[in-house]
Amino acid sequence: MNSITILKKSALTVLILFLGIVSYAQTGKISGTVTDKKTGETLIGVTVKIKGTTKGMATDVDGKYTIAGVATGKYALVYQYVGYTGKEISDVEVTNGKITTLNVILEESNSQNLSEVVIKGSFKKESINALYAQQKNSISISSGISAEIIQKSPDRNTSEVLKRVSGASIQNNKFVVIRGLADRYNTSMLNNSLLPSTEPDKKAFSFDIIPANLIDNLIVYKTASPDLPGDFAGGIIQVITKDVPDQSYLSLSTSWGYNTQSTFKDFVSNERSGINYLGLVDGDRKFPSNFPKSFQDYNPLPAQQKANFSKLLPNPYAERVYTALPSQNHQITWGNRKDFENGGSLGSVISLSYRNSQNINPVERNDYQNGFKDVYYDYNDTQNIFNTSVGVLANVTYKKGKNKFGFKNLLNNVLEDIYTQRTGFNTNIDANLRFNNSDQTRKTIYNTQLEGEHQFGKADQKINWNLSYSNISRDQPDLRSIYYRQVGGSNSSTYSLVDRNSRRFFADMKEDNYSALANYTLPFTLFKKKSTFKSGFLSMYKTRDFNARIFNYLYNSSGSASFDESILSMPKETIFSQNNISTNGGFYLNDFTSNTDSYQAQTMLNAGYVMLDNHIGEKSRLTWGARVEHYFQNIDYTDLSGTARSFDQTFFDVLPSVNYTYSINDKSNFRISGSRTVSRPELRELAPFTFYDFVSQTSTLGNPMLKRGTINNGDLRYEIYPEAGEAITFSVFYKDFNNAIEQTLDEGGTPERRQVNYTNVSKAYSFGAELDVRKKFDFISDAEFFKDLTFFANLSYIKSEVKLNSIGLPARPLQGQSPYLINAGLQYSNVPTGITLTALYNRVGQRIAFVGNTLIPSIWENSRDVVDFQISKKLLKNKAELKLNAGDIFNQKSIFYLNMDDKTSFDSNVDKQYISSRFGSNFTLSFSYNFSFAK
Repeated sequence: MNSITILKKSALTVLILFLGIVSYAQTGKISGTVTDKKTGETLIGVTVKIKGTTKGMATDVDGKYTIAGVATGKYALVYQYVGYTGKEISDVEVTNGKITTLNVILEESNSQNLSEVVIKGSFKKESINALYAQQKNSISISSGISAEIIQKSPDRNTSEVLKRVSGASIQNNKFVVIRGLADRYNTSMLNNSLLPSTEPDKKAFSFDIIPANLIDNLIVYKTASPDLPGDFAGGIIQVITKDVPDQSYLSLSTSWGYNTQSTFKDFVSNERSGINYLGLVDGDRKFPSNFPKSFQDYNPLPAQQKANFSKLLPNPYAERVYTALPSQNHQITWGNRKDFENGGSLGSVISLSYRNSQNINPVERNDYQNGFKDVYYDYNDTQNIFNTSVGVLANVTYKKGKNKFGFKNLLNNVLEDIYTQRTGFNTNIDANLRFNNSDQTRKTIYNTQLEGEHQFGKADQKINWNLSYSNISRDQPDLRSIYYRQVGGSNSSTYSLVDRNSRRFFADMKEDNYSALANYTLPFTLFKKKSTFKSGFLSMYKTRDFNARIFNYLYNSSGSASFDESILSMPKETIFSQNNISTNGGFYLNDFTSNTDSYQAQTMLNAGYVMLDNHIGEKSRLTWGARVEHYFQNIDYTDLSGTARSFDQTFFDVLPSVNYTYSINDKSNFRISGSRTVSRPELRELAPFTFYDFVSQTSTLGNPMLKRGTINNGDLRYEIYPEAGEAITFSVFYKDFNNAIEQTLDEGGTPERRQVNYTNVSKAYSFGAELDVRKKFDFISDAEFFKDLTFFANLSYIKSEVKLNSIGLPARPLQGQSPYLINAGLQYSNVPTGITLTALYNRVGQRIAFVGNTLIPSIWENSRDVVDFQISKKLLKNKAELKLNAGDIFNQKSIFYLNMDDKTSFDSNVDKQYISSRFGSNFTLSFSYNFSFAK
């Protein structure tokens, strides 16, 4: 074979491959979901066909369909389902290499000759109708946000997304507050499974660990229904992550941020290693394995042996000065879809995310004495906060016909290192001080779920189930503090160590959660209308093991022939060096761990429910039923005397609920809801463990005598949906609390020994109103500019009051209850140019952080204005996006204050500032690119 022949054949082969690639590329997909107009539920087994062809399929167990390999052009699709009026949708345009999404609603037919009844409509009109159905047909009063809206916001994780939901706000950039109620009154769910708390000291899930772009949808339920957990009063946050993608893709994103008061500034901490950037703990911070295992083993030892063991711990107090690097956030996500010839599909979404931030926050701390007229201490702190988060999400789902199986996993590891530098004056020592504190915490959460959903039988019965396991660990290795006081007068430059306040603390917590749930749904006809019976159960078992050790340095001069107290003035870099650890004029570790510094706990929740969903006439829908929950909790601990204690509590609650919806017309509803829910003590709230925080100078003590609280809830809501993607809703609600749990300040102790307790208040109530608006400006003009401009806002006003039995105490709001919340935004989004501009505003009203008493006024958190702005531009044929974000532009102070006049607003001339800090404004540039692999 000569070279010319080879070239001809090669050229022909290349041409054939090229034509094949071109032919292959000139196709797209049609995908969507089919739902019931009256109930909003997805319909399984609906036949979807391209008119005039044999191409088509039946909707799967999620009511979804995907028709692949459709040549570019315009088509008509036909939807048919037994018992429902068929539909033919025209003007469905398929674009090269892309997915055309068409969600359709079907309505039950009154005709006897079903095969001849077909309603015709257009692609645009049907898309609008489908959106209305999703907005209107929720059983309970709820607020939500979709993946499409999330994509257009500057939000990078779920906690930032939640700030946009009506009636929701965020504390500490990660904990959600619903209707102004503290985090303990909210419950979190991931893919229908209850999420455990990520915090050891409170009932709260840290939502900043879930990347925003992996959310399929997010719903906040504000009223109860029997199929939802009963332990809440504010809301239930349900996060659904993506499972089977419409097509295979690879998504990459990266962002870098600048903080106005941190980036490129000197960042101080104890020595940090490279593994901290991976979220791992340095080996030298871990407690020595050959150290005596308990304080009972250590304390009887002679001083010399204690000194020998003390040398096993390195001297870690030397400071290192780094440069605060820009914040970074990187993510890679692989989505894969495989369709089989038998009609099944296998989908997977795997995501790896990495975040790191280094922030410097100035903090002022003050407390008072003599009737709060004089300063007790006046501190200036600098907090150097190093935070790294590494997360993995891996979901695999198989669907075929009326069956679905999913295996979903979430792993997140967070390392936070807070190094505090303090200077100031303290009355207790009558001198200036220098204080340094290094608090490194590693938190890991792993959640895995195996779930299934099945439809069967002639009546289209459904069963869905979920098996879940979660493991949470919290390691606090070598929380270390070192404390010097000024000696020799106010002008002296000499500082001497206060050994009792120079400490090292080690703690670890491990928690395992096992849960199983199943729900059964039976459709039936009542008074010629479709109704549903639903029942199910939930079982959840949790164990927790907590252990802590705490030491301080003891200076021992006894037996020293040449006593030299100058050792106490040595700098922190060398004062605890090996040469100074001795029983002769040196230091050794004193173990003052308490019996109560360890505890073990278990809880067991068993719940079941029955629920009926009835359609009464053409406009009324009544969802009603009851849930029963049996809850057992146990804490095993040793009291201060060394006696083993076991504290048990068992609760049995019947929790009825009713939700009634009246459909005034296709664009508006009136809703009314009533329910009973509970609020149970968390394990940390019960545990008699006392933790003293040297930075805040407060200790927290659990209360094993806490009772569980009950809440009676009532809601009214009127909602209008003017156009697709628009909503105007107005709600009013009332809540009656019995045995509400609050964090209170103890009357005893000095200002630097404030103690926070947990107590019940017998009676409290709250009522409020919410207004939620999302509206385009096309009512002003038909010009494209106004069509692309959208205003959205949600406003909440809440009035709460605790009914106090104590004489002389004024009425006050519930602890953690904000009187108002404001979320507002303006967005311009132009599809042809790919430009989106978004301005966002958030404000949360002042609220009680800690409840005071007859001697100490309550400590309040002041409100602050947060303004964010974003501009984004689609690039490279809409496969890439560039975003510039400006966050917290005003950088207003965060202020906690002692409320001296019992008024709800902060008055700097009357109230006493307790803590104030600034976080800096953030400017972030991000870039993302999506490789899609359409077939």
